[in-house]
Amino acid sequence: MGHNHHHRDPSEIGERRLWWAVLANMLLTIAQIIGGIISGSLSLVADALHNFSDAASLLIALVAIRIGRKPPDQFKTFGYKRAETIAALINLTTLIIIGLYLCYEAVMRFIMPEEIAGWTVVIVAGIALIVDVFTAALTYSQSKTSMNIKAAFLHNLTDAMASVGVIITGTLILHYGWVWTDAAMTLIISGYVLWQGFTEIPKVIHFLMEGTPEGMDIQEITSAMEKETGVAGVHHVHVWQLDEHRNALEAHVVLSENAEMDNLKTRLKKILHDKFEIQHSTLEFENTKCY
Repeated sequence: MGHNHHHRDPSEIGERRLWWAVLANMLLTIAQIIGGIISGSLSLVADALHNFSDAASLLIALVAIRIGRKPPDQFKTFGYKRAETIAALINLTTLIIIGLYLCYEAVMRFIMPEEIAGWTVVIVAGIALIVDVFTAALTYSQSKTSMNIKAAFLHNLTDAMASVGVIITGTLILHYGWVWTDAAMTLIISGYVLWQGFTEIPKVIHFLMEGTPEGMDIQEITSAMEKETGVAGVHHVHVWQLDEHRNALEAHVVLSENAEMDNLKTRLKKILHDKFEIQHSTLEFENTKCY
């Protein structure tokens, strides 16, 4: 007798785990904000905002993934994959705004220190650490095969590190009364958030501006095409990314005399695909007289 086995799509399993990670981070954010208000700890609120930004970024990314799966239509002939890039821009911009706000609050806390309940900070941060480790575990196995889920895993891993920092702050306040460490830890967390945002946002803007993909040299591509028999010259070369995994090129190719256009076209597209990983190429052929 035959047995029917139903295997879930790995991407669906990954998304399901990401939804659990979003839920865990949202609940943790609420708990940390309440704990930060009760204890008076700014670093706890800073960690809460960091967790919230991660949960929001995961949620936006998940929605963008769903939109990105829509097939091309008459309005979006290249499809909707860039929805994920727009989501990244929104997330990084929000991250930078949060980082700047936390820096301001930390400086004000240095100027006007407030009493902080150390035990509340340690307990809430301890719970946060457990949740961060849990959400990281949800995404660990899928992080080996997916860049998006790997990014989510790394976010949760850094959240865990931030929670350790807050626990250290609470412990120092309990044992030595060093209230200033709360503002100092807030500056460290916000500094990391800003570094993360300012490092990644230029890449996203470059992508949206249809910049040349990283590691590609247009001169090298042009030279490789011009070495082919039948090519008198190549000009008007543009290379960009359709989405995170597909590169595109358009170029004008000047034919030498007696060149076989169809054969040459096949050879050029093969070179572009195999050597330069350009999946979508549009070539316009010209005679030497037109050049």
